[in-house]
Amino acid sequence: MQRTQLRWWSSFLTVVLVCAPALGAFAQSKKKPRRRAVRYTVPSYANPTANDNLTGENAAVRAVAAQALGRYNGSVVVVEADTGRVLSIVNQELALSSGFKPCSTIKVAVGWGALEEGLITGDTVLRVSRYKSINLSEALAYSDNTFFEKLGAQMGFEKVSAYARLLGFGELAGYLIENEYPGSFPIEPPANGGVARMSSYGEDIKVTPLQLAAQMAAFANGGTLYYLQYPRSDEEQLSFRARIKRLLPIQPWLPELRSGMEGAVLYGTARNSNGGQEHMLGKTGTCGEDRAKLGWFASYGELSSGKRLAVVVLLRGGRAFNGGKAAEIAAQVYRGLGATYELAIYPEPEPATPATRSH
Repeated sequence: MQRTQLRWWSSFLTVVLVCAPALGAFAQSKKKPRRRAVRYTVPSYANPTANDNLTGENAAVRAVAAQALGRYNGSVVVVEADTGRVLSIVNQELALSSGFKPCSTIKVAVGWGALEEGLITGDTVLRVSRYKSINLSEALAYSDNTFFEKLGAQMGFEKVSAYARLLGFGELAGYLIENEYPGSFPIEPPANGGVARMSSYGEDIKVTPLQLAAQMAAFANGGTLYYLQYPRSDEEQLSFRARIKRLLPIQPWLPELRSGMEGAVLYGTARNSNGGQEHMLGKTGTCGEDRAKLGWFASYGELSSGKRLAVVVLLRGGRAFNGGKAAEIAAQVYRGLGATYELAIYPEPEPATPATRSH
């Protein structure tokens, strides 16, 4: 009996030893591959004001914006929403560079296009996961990628491009602003993810802080896209006159779009910035590009005096940067200006032809 048991155990161990490598390889194949963490090499801290030209800058606005940004590697742009006048650019070298991926800030353009094309209304809900369906306001507030990828796929590349370009992507935002770049916009769907990824992450698009500032100013004033002007000399400042680029047909959809941008601040991706009495609305953007983490917040707000500003914050650096952090800096700008800053009164701009809707 003992000899029989011994033979049995011997055979069993032999089988185990023979099969062990194959079983190990099978188990290894079932393991999910580890995602390698992106290594961001661009520094998060710098002296963002080091190379700025202060000529023409509004000293009071600049002081607040520079203090809010601190030592972060980033830029802050502040614009009068009702004239397009640039009041301050902190870190002019970064803001006037060739542009960066817009990340989720592109979703405002996609949302507007889907509303205009009749694909959705403010009440339309789309399924974004097995147990979750949301409407446009929630999708903007939480920056839901699936929602906008579905809209982008339905609209198609040409229509998404048309609405983004109407908002100023791919063209100069300013009027004779020295060293400004127009960013860039693809002429065909991106190889990585196609129009869907372009509609959620801004794939293959390059946008500048000035372009987003002009766009946000238009949402603040009800649809007038101004040429941004950055008067430097005393003569330019005295002769300043607002210049309209085009009138955007966004008025019917402003309640839905504004609801989403307000939701971002109240309960969504920018909720950590909601700590004061300032009233701001905006869209966050977070993604990586060229070994840097990007954090965007494109916004507009109304001061307690009733005056309206567009404020765009771009952070570029390490892992801690995101759109929420950029929103916190923007909130400090609005809070710091408060009722202490009164906008100047300028001559009325010349009328412009409304932009053509894309159908």
